[in-house]
Amino acid sequence: MALPSAGTAPPATRRTMPPTAAPAATLHLLAVESLDQEGRGVAHHDGKATFVEGALPGERVDAAIVRDKPTYATARVVRVREASASRVTPRCPHFGVCGGCTLQHAHPTLQLAAKQRTLEDALARIGRVRAATILPAISGPAWGYRHRARLSVRHVVKKGSVLVGFHERKSSFVADMTQCPVLPPKLSALLPRLRELVGALSVRDRLPQIEVAVGEQGGALVHALVLRILAPLNATDEDHLAAFAAAHGVEFWTQTGGPATVAPLFPNATPLAYALPEFDVTLPFGPTEFTQVNYAINRVLVRRALALLAPEPGERVVDFFCGLGNFTLPIARRGAQVVGVEGNAALVRRAADNAARNGLAERASFAVANLFEPGAPSLAALRPFTAALLDPPREGAVELVKALPVRDSPAALRRLVYVSCAPATLARDAAVLVHDRGYRLAAAGVINMFPHTAHVESIAVFE
Repeated sequence: MALPSAGTAPPATRRTMPPTAAPAATLHLLAVESLDQEGRGVAHHDGKATFVEGALPGERVDAAIVRDKPTYATARVVRVREASASRVTPRCPHFGVCGGCTLQHAHPTLQLAAKQRTLEDALARIGRVRAATILPAISGPAWGYRHRARLSVRHVVKKGSVLVGFHERKSSFVADMTQCPVLPPKLSALLPRLRELVGALSVRDRLPQIEVAVGEQGGALVHALVLRILAPLNATDEDHLAAFAAAHGVEFWTQTGGPATVAPLFPNATPLAYALPEFDVTLPFGPTEFTQVNYAINRVLVRRALALLAPEPGERVVDFFCGLGNFTLPIARRGAQVVGVEGNAALVRRAADNAARNGLAERASFAVANLFEPGAPSLAALRPFTAALLDPPREGAVELVKALPVRDSPAALRRLVYVSCAPATLARDAAVLVHDRGYRLAAAGVINMFPHTAHVESIAVFE
C-alpha cells in the first residue's frame, strides 16, 4: 500500500449507526469444500460457488448471504454446526474485525496446505505447468514476526480519542486495537500508549500513518516509528515525542512528503540493519526501505535460494530486482561474480554501500534498469551470465523473462531461481519460461512469510 500523499484525507473510523431494527438474515446450511485464495471457505448454494468468511474445509455451517451475484455469492458464518479438526481459537481478541489477519482460526498445518494448493492450482490453471518436485514449505514463528507494518491513525473527534492500527476487514475504517500479537511484543504492548501519545500532539488530525520498522544492532532490536505528518510539529510535540522515546526505547522518524523526506526526529538515531549470519552479511537499511517483513523466514529463504541456485566460485550470476542486496551479497559471499539489477536508484546506492561494508565490492556490482520495459535492452550489457535469481514485486517479471535466452542458445541459463509474492504472476511467467523459453520447472514450494494471512509467497527453480 502506497504512503498517503500530502493532503490525503485520513482513514475513516467506524461510524455510529442509528438504532434501527434490522431484519433477521436468512441462514443457509452449507458444506465447505476448500479454501480460496483469500482464505474464505468455498461451498456451493443454488448451483453456484459461495465464498464463506470464517469457514474451513470439511465444516457444515449456517451462513448468511452477504452478496448474491449471478455467478457466485459471498457469505459469512453465523454458526458452526460441525467444526473442522483444524479449527483453533484465534489468539487475537480483534480477529474478525481487524483486517490484518484472516486465518487465525485455522491450524498452521491447514494454512500451509491451503497455500501450497493455491500455488499448485495457479501453476496448473494459469501457467499450464507442473513442478517436477514440490519443495518442503518454509515456515517459522507464527507470532511477533511482523518487523515491518503500516499502521493507520485516526483522531475520532466525537469520541475524543485516537485509533492506531490496521484497517478493519474490507473497510477503510481503522480497527479499535489495543494489541496485535503478530507485531513484536514490545510494539504490540505500545499500541494503547501510542494512541495516548498521538492524542496529545497538535498534529493529531494531520498524522494519518505510523510506519513500523524493526532492525538489529549489537544483538538487540531497534524499534523505529516513522510518523507520516502533513503539518509541522511544534516544540511541545517534540517534547512529548522525546519523553515517549526515552521511556519506551523507540526511535522516532518523520516523513513530510516522498521517500527523500524521511529523517530521524532527533540526532544520534540508532541505525537499522538486519543480519544473515550464515553468510556473514549485515545489511543496513532505512526505515521505509523495502526489507522482508519476517526476518526469521527471510534467513531460511536466502539459504534455500542459494542452495537451489548453487552459485560456483567465479561464476557470473545476475540478481534481478536486487533491492538492497538481500540475495546479491550472499551470492557474492559464495564466491560468484554477481550483478544486482534494480529499478530504484536509491536502493541500488544502498546495495552498493552494503557490498562495500561487507567487503564484497570486488565480487558484487550493481546497475539501475527498468526491468518492466519491453525487450529488456539492458540485458545485453549484463551478459554473459550463467545463472539468475529473480525477486520481483507482485506485478511479476513477464517482460524480463521474455527477454531471457532460450534453452538451446549458447547463452542459455543453467538455472534460474524465482522468488514470488504472487502465485498468479509467477504462474504467468512460468508459462513463458517453460513454453516459450524452453526451461523446465524443476521444483516449487511455498514460503509462509505472513502466517495467519492468505498471502502466498513461493520459490521456484527452472533448469
